[in-house]
Amino acid sequence: MSAAVMSMELSPLLARDGVLPLYAVVGEEDYLRDRSIAVLKEAALGEVVESGFNYDVFHGDESQIEDVLACAAEIPVFAARRVIVYKSVEKLPAREGEKLLSYLSAPNDTTTLIVAAVKLDGRLKWTQALTKRAMTVTCAPLRDVQLSAWIRQEAAVLGVRIHEEASQLLKEAGNDSLYAIRRELEKLAAYVPSDRMAQSADVELLRGTEPGASVFDLMNAIGVHDHGRALRILARNVENGEAPLRILGALVWQYRRLWKIKEQVRSSGREGEAARSLRMDLARVRGFLNQFSDAQLVQAFQWFMETDSKLKGGSGSAPLRVMEDLLFRLCGQPATQAQQADRTRRTTSAPSQGGSRPVSNIRTVTWKR
Repeated sequence: MSAAVMSMELSPLLARDGVLPLYAVVGEEDYLRDRSIAVLKEAALGEVVESGFNYDVFHGDESQIEDVLACAAEIPVFAARRVIVYKSVEKLPAREGEKLLSYLSAPNDTTTLIVAAVKLDGRLKWTQALTKRAMTVTCAPLRDVQLSAWIRQEAAVLGVRIHEEASQLLKEAGNDSLYAIRRELEKLAAYVPSDRMAQSADVELLRGTEPGASVFDLMNAIGVHDHGRALRILARNVENGEAPLRILGALVWQYRRLWKIKEQVRSSGREGEAARSLRMDLARVRGFLNQFSDAQLVQAFQWFMETDSKLKGGSGSAPLRVMEDLLFRLCGQPATQAQQADRTRRTTSAPSQGGSRPVSNIRTVTWKR
């Protein structure tokens, strides 16, 4: 099988064709990935009380692949199927990934294995086998027209009638992050009476009461040196059960992505591609990228290495305090031009093929989430 379906088209497809043994849920939009996994789980397990015995989640950067395969080979308990979710497989070493080849060629008929990733390396044998045999669920960032339709759809689910101007403002308030927009819609559903339409004034009124934030929101807070908001975002995620080490991993991934986008803009001069990658209005892209100089990015990765070491046992400090210290440093005042020049000289002193770039030094670091 080599087939693909858009995330928002998944539910009707499952209702028509039923559940398959293999799915690859792939794309940069984390809300769509999480939602697709939830839809697949519900379709496979329904609301069976015993579904807890038949649902397991593994991570490519934390779990042993032998454990994933052993779990996938088990028979379900008091149910027709079991569901295995294997997240962050883009972090799986190629040699480890090849251990999946045997299972992919003959998956367990009573197991639904859901492999989830931001992006798959199509050059690897195991990813080629996966995309050939699995149903691929595409979770790419939504284009503007798709995003408008998604907002209307989610608003209807929550029982909210929303004015077009309010919908446009939601895009700006959430930086096109579906998780952020969904939270704003939930606040509108609780605040706006059912007998009237939500207006842009309602969105403005409720924007300052966000209950939590994504790693992209954290980047925004760091970019404007807002210590307080960055610490509140950290505290909210920790309260919701997110491990500090995984928050660090997400932050490192976002910084790497940001540096790559800056390099692309520098070489091509096209900010439109950066706007699509960042899911940001074109007019805001340059200002956002300028908040993170090359020197600041170099310094950030040094701090990331120190924090990673402390979180993995090299410090007696509590993990939350370690992360708070990192955020204080990341939110510090921008480096002076002299400091930036000095750091840039130091990081580009070693020659590299095709010219010296600070980013070449960072790419050699391997991070775990």
